[in-house]
Amino acid sequence: MAGAEFWYEFASTYSYPAALRVGALAEERSVSLAWRPFLLGPIFAAQGWRDSPFNVYPAKGRYMWRDVERTCEAMGVPFKRPEPFPQPSLLAARVALALQDEERASFSRQVYVAEFGQGASIADRAMLASLLTACGIDPTATLERAESDANKAALKAECARAAEIGIVGAPSIVTADGEVFWGNDRLEQGLDWAARARV
Repeated sequence: MAGAEFWYEFASTYSYPAALRVGALAEERSVSLAWRPFLLGPIFAAQGWRDSPFNVYPAKGRYMWRDVERTCEAMGVPFKRPEPFPQPSLLAARVALALQDEERASFSRQVYVAEFGQGASIADRAMLASLLTACGIDPTATLERAESDANKAALKAECARAAEIGIVGAPSIVTADGEVFWGNDRLEQGLDWAARARV
């Protein structure tokens, strides 16, 4: 089976619809999918940005919010702009990284629905614990594992890896041969590339 990586940042607006679509798209193409949470902050900082480019460039931000509204409406999923934006995503990323395989994917989808579907704060520890519980995952053990020194170091390594392979934004599909496809509108293209690499 061909494989691909789905790199995502919990504060990323376009990662919300992508996270809800990517699993089915990969399954349709018989592509195994590795969910890779990371942080865009270090990548933006390397470009001289101390904030989301959607805040740095207000015209781009206005377009993005309307575009995400249209995208979610077309998908039939709720959308509610969270405040503040971007949301502090460090703890959520650590929790996701502390999980494996389908538990990671399930929790990550729940975080996006809470954040961009309901406007909830993903920096809230109790809220993240409730999402873990809803996924059938032990919140106490997972949060403890998430905040371990080893897991914190692992997230830093993931962020460094993202920069190393040329990721400039989220969501991104990275194929086994190193191709990077950036954007919710590039999921199909990236997964098609991954599927073709199998033959």
